Amino acid sequence: MSYRELRAQPEAEAAYDEFLQNLRQALTDGRRDPNDVVRDTLFEIYYGAANLDAGRREQSFDTSNLSPATRAVLHSFDPRNVTTEPEYYIDVDAKLYAERKPFIWLWQMFDRSPLGANALLGHPFRRMLAPLVFRRVGQNFKCWQFVEWSYGYNLSIGDNVVIHRHVLLDDRGGIEIGNNVSVSDYANIYSHTHDIVNINDVTNIPTRIGDHARITYHATLLAGTQVGRHAMVAACALATRDVPPYHVNAGVPARTIKVKANAPKNGQTA
Repeated sequence: MSYRELRAQPEAEAAYDEFLQNLRQALTDGRRDPNDVVRDTLFEIYYGAANLDAGRREQSFDTSNLSPATRAVLHSFDPRNVTTEPEYYIDVDAKLYAERKPFIWLWQMFDRSPLGANALLGHPFRRMLAPLVFRRVGQNFKCWQFVEWSYGYNLSIGDNVVIHRHVLLDDRGGIEIGNNVSVSDYANIYSHTHDIVNINDVTNIPTRIGDHARITYHATLLAGTQVGRHAMVAACALATRDVPPYHVNAGVPARTIKVKANAPKNGQTA
């Protein structure tokens, strides 16, 4: 999908580039614990560099003169002092998740900060963090604000993929997204399911989305759904079964309503 080329003022773009370059180096060069880097970065984003030294002292030493709410905020910038929903799941690989947790927390808190809605900074920021979180991410990844996932380490993303706002990628059982895929706002893609009698009986099933497929607004894919190449799941559809290549599925439950005009002429779409 083509986008307009938009630019900020030169001094702003220079600041964005320097911020990302310095942050990438600090997170990956091994000189500091990534948790400390995330803590200090979030403090700067939310409160400004002028207060950073004081914030470090307050987090590390005496905070007794601060209100409970202020202390709670300061401590919550450190990923080691927070828990996320996926950490409570019994099938989580605690080691793999812990390796990614600082980057996940930085991503989520960035999105909720005053910087999060700035796409000029947000797209390269998330593109920088994606290889540190996901199993695989291809070239030219574009991710908008407030995207959520479960573990991250079970999520593979191909080249030229666009994930729009408020998408949920439940990768507990694994999600594989091919090349040139678009996932529209508020879509939900699942890879785990619960037994209808025993809620604690969880089955993980990989969900796959083929190259050039489109998952459109508010659509839901249940665990194990295989979406074929060039297929489309229409707005608000609930995909409970596989979607053949080039088919457009709509409704609840989703069923084929048409086959795309660019489908192979030999009829090999299933």
